[in-house]
Amino acid sequence: MSEAAVQLDAILDKLKGLDQEQIQQVAYEVMEATKDKIWIPNPGPQRTAYYSEADELFYGGQAGGGKTDLIMGLAINEHHRSLILRRTNKEAEKLPERMSEILGSDSGLNRSTGTWRVGEKIIDMGGCQLESDKQKRKGIPHDLKAFDELPDFSESQYTFICAWNRSANPGQRCRIVATGNPPTDPEGYWVIRRWAAWLDPTHPNPAKDGELRWYTTDPSTGKEVEVEGRGPHFIGGEEVFARSRTFIRAKLQDNPDLAATDYDSVLAGLPERERLAYREGRFDVALQDRLGQTIPTAWVRAAQERWTSEIPAGVPMCSIGVDVTGGGRDPMVMMPRYDGYFPEPIVIPGERFEMERLSQQAAGEIVAVRRDNAVVVLDLGGGYGAGTYEQLSENKILVYGYKGSEKATERAKESNIPFKNKRSAAIWRMREGLDPSQPGGSPIALPPDPELTADLTAPTYKVTNNVIIVEPKEDVVARIGRSTDRGDAACMAWFQGIRASTHALELIDMKQRYEKRGQAPKVILSRQPRTARRR
Repeated sequence: MSEAAVQLDAILDKLKGLDQEQIQQVAYEVMEATKDKIWIPNPGPQRTAYYSEADELFYGGQAGGGKTDLIMGLAINEHHRSLILRRTNKEAEKLPERMSEILGSDSGLNRSTGTWRVGEKIIDMGGCQLESDKQKRKGIPHDLKAFDELPDFSESQYTFICAWNRSANPGQRCRIVATGNPPTDPEGYWVIRRWAAWLDPTHPNPAKDGELRWYTTDPSTGKEVEVEGRGPHFIGGEEVFARSRTFIRAKLQDNPDLAATDYDSVLAGLPERERLAYREGRFDVALQDRLGQTIPTAWVRAAQERWTSEIPAGVPMCSIGVDVTGGGRDPMVMMPRYDGYFPEPIVIPGERFEMERLSQQAAGEIVAVRRDNAVVVLDLGGGYGAGTYEQLSENKILVYGYKGSEKATERAKESNIPFKNKRSAAIWRMREGLDPSQPGGSPIALPPDPELTADLTAPTYKVTNNVIIVEPKEDVVARIGRSTDRGDAACMAWFQGIRASTHALELIDMKQRYEKRGQAPKVILSRQPRTARRR
């Protein structure tokens, strides 16, 4: 514990059993001890978080627990150069407002850059709205990297930006502080996984709030491992040092500024899922599925547990699900499939495409990825894929035009209930493929991509007039605030093309020809065989 924290503990101990005159004397001592601080933390969890020795801290829980103020107080008092981020640019605009309230002035703010200067201290503020926005923070060192409302960020944004948590001043402490309410959807589940010792009730070795745990990466596997102490540790034949991590629970009642207001009654009036997360600080909310969720979250996580970074040897590419870009910020997403194995999504930023040549460029990207005469399953629903479909067809590429709104002829395997449209059928087929109760278990292995998890678990369904109807994409987009391109591409790839669960003999034939002759064997699409030379 730091010297200042020890001093405050000693002062607080003096309060017990003192009379009014003595309390006034203690108040004077408190003011003297903190006179060099522009901001001081509230007693309780906020103060514990402020003085935590963890290299990486997550301060989260109930809404109104003083989370944003914590990171601003640390930036003002303890750090030379800080970065404070919110996910969206609109949310980031609120950060300078709160900083000016704390400082009593906005004279140190450069509005064009979003940078504050408080004496010799520099505080950068901003948003990280797009996944690619993390590149804007590349190579910029900060001794404090702070993420406000961490579950809104992707895991790759967080880990990428944290790589430059450093300082050229050897006496300056470097730390990462993240704050946030419990996630209410699977997209933020990675936060619970990263702090599983504190937040996952199934963790085999649970940690107490504020307890330090030590983590590093095994160079041979690329996976995180827990170790004892900072080290050095010899892992994978290399000497490595670990970093400490902890979690401290934020509580509304420990923030006197809000606890005295009617804010708790506002939280009490939220819908159940949000009330459990924001008012009660329940992190297990993200582990619960929505009512009517089409694909259970546990099934997706199980498929991700089966995944490895290596494509299975001897298994040809069977299909590629493609969501073509409309240009601008809308990316192009491709999900190849090797029988039940899905590699990581291939995401190409929309700004790389020229609108007048979009179809040709998109077709070229597909051809560069395609192997083994795999069928291309191209989304034609938004109108952007039509030109690309023509380009592929003209070049004799096996392509299936997928329109989610078209009438479906398929039926659910177990119930034999028909589907309203192709979208409902495709997503339900993925549900059936992920079902662990099927003979032999699920054959699907999915990459541990947070956005893919959120995409697959976002749609709900209902059965009306004996027809299965999966939630329309436009309704899902309106609800979660973004397009589910990765999940849609994965479902399309599973929907078309051969797979062992339905075309076992054809796949065996493919594998034998693939291994023995080095040629791509026939691929069956709607029982129409074709052959092609291996690329």
